[in-house]
Amino acid sequence: MRRSPVLFAAIAVVFALVCIRLGVWQLSRLQQRRAANAVVAARLDSAVTTPAQLPADTALARFRRVRLRGTYDYDHEIVLAGRSHDGSPGVNLLTPLRLPGRDTAVLVNRGWVYSPDALRVDAAHWREPADAVVTGFVETFHDPATGAALVSGQGRTLRWLDAGTIGSLLPYPVASYYVIASAAAPADTTRASADGADVPPMPARLDPPALDEGSHLSYAIQWFAFAAIALAGTGVFWWSARRGRRVAHAPPAPPLPQ
Repeated sequence: MRRSPVLFAAIAVVFALVCIRLGVWQLSRLQQRRAANAVVAARLDSAVTTPAQLPADTALARFRRVRLRGTYDYDHEIVLAGRSHDGSPGVNLLTPLRLPGRDTAVLVNRGWVYSPDALRVDAAHWREPADAVVTGFVETFHDPATGAALVSGQGRTLRWLDAGTIGSLLPYPVASYYVIASAAAPADTTRASADGADVPPMPARLDPPALDEGSHLSYAIQWFAFAAIALAGTGVFWWSARRGRRVAHAPPAPPLPQ
């Protein structure tokens, strides 16, 4: 047997095994994602709790529903730049909520507002009543990233929520987590006060995280398909090579009678 068919078959089999391994890995990732989604869904569906009842570990507190009562400190509001909503550029407004009887404030993401450059906004236009009861879910700050989180020359505008940078912007301690306020009213509606006067619109509240399964299943199917194609192609090549050898070594046909 010539070396080239054997080498081709060996390469194809190795390729198929690699594809199968990648397919199994994608199925494992799918199971991990489903398990993580189940945890998030259970926490989002859990009973509303208070800050004092949250687990001290922020990883365990993440996505749990919480209700806060306090006063917004608009003088130290933080703008999170580069946020989009339904394809439109904008920013998120994060306002410290001072809780009664506590020195530590909780940062509340009140939602998204439109900004043409996704950087600058008249935050005062979007102020809600200072005394507030906020219901939302817990989120953790981002891991430290390369570069400065603070946008130069833009006051308290951040590119991402870095706990260290936020702590340097506030004159009091802030909790190790922040709260994303639940949906209450659309951003483009004007609310009426008790005396009938119009008050500024509210930011568009952010939705909970989407609990989709991603592309792991489709990727797994693709890898398994590649493996099947490689093995099937090897079989066809092997059969063709053997058939060609049989034809080449077959005795010549006897001459036709005259």
